[in-house]
Amino acid sequence: MSVIQWYPGHIAKAEQHLRQQLQRVDVVLEVIDARIPLASRHPHVSHWIGSKPRLLVFNKIDCIPDELIKAWSVWFAEQGIPIYPTNGQSGQGVQRLKQATLALGSHVNQRRQSRGMQPRPVRAVVIGFPNVGKSALLNRLIGQRVVASAAKPGVTKQLHWVRLGAALDLLDAPGVIPPRLDDQGVAVKLAICDDIGSAAYTPELIAAELLELLLHHHPQGEAALNNRYGEFDPQARGSEMLVALAEQKVQGNENRMAQQILQDFRKGNLGRLALECPPPGLLDPSHPKDHH
Repeated sequence: MSVIQWYPGHIAKAEQHLRQQLQRVDVVLEVIDARIPLASRHPHVSHWIGSKPRLLVFNKIDCIPDELIKAWSVWFAEQGIPIYPTNGQSGQGVQRLKQATLALGSHVNQRRQSRGMQPRPVRAVVIGFPNVGKSALLNRLIGQRVVASAAKPGVTKQLHWVRLGAALDLLDAPGVIPPRLDDQGVAVKLAICDDIGSAAYTPELIAAELLELLLHHHPQGEAALNNRYGEFDPQARGSEMLVALAEQKVQGNENRMAQQILQDFRKGNLGRLALECPPPGLLDPSHPKDHH
């Protein structure tokens, strides 16, 4: 049985517009969710951008332990991919990302200068799944709130160019999801982290999957749940724990309890918990090692 029903809807049109605009772009900023760095890498980005320079933005670092940020940095470096850890909410790491973007795009004006042409701003696009923090990051890069940003998927509805001084033009793109995603393990993680729209899943099923993952596949998961919700049967399945918590706390309303559990995870009320760690040793051993 599929837990996630995949209905991209308007995404297809957004993807078509994005691919048209990518032809005008010099640098691609691919934003991923630090809690699920592999699951949140869009499988088609490499095909879309070809040989264009790309920076991998490791966003939401405030949601995971510091030692895991270092471990992912090492793992990606071993794949030949430097990452740029950022917190779009606080601005941490954003200045380094901005400098790297300008440096990576400098070839454009070197080429223009060699042809006797005037320099122009470097054009960069911010791309990734919905709600991985693209708009908040873009606002931090610019230094003011110029695009709508909220903790839910789908706030950015259309492509939007923003000029950052004379040096940089940034394209804020709507979150894009693949037309199909056959790996339910990946889809579940995206749903837990709110990186796909809530219409795609039932909260009770996703909350039960989160409880199962934390209870039986996460080294700090049981303690985190204990601290937040009190004592429980550590041998319980995720679905059983959801029922028990609903009985204890919300008069048996499983939907309400599921929403609370998901919000607790997303807001950090359970602590700084990642759902993936660098291979080998993925919390979900069936997850593919690379999304390219």
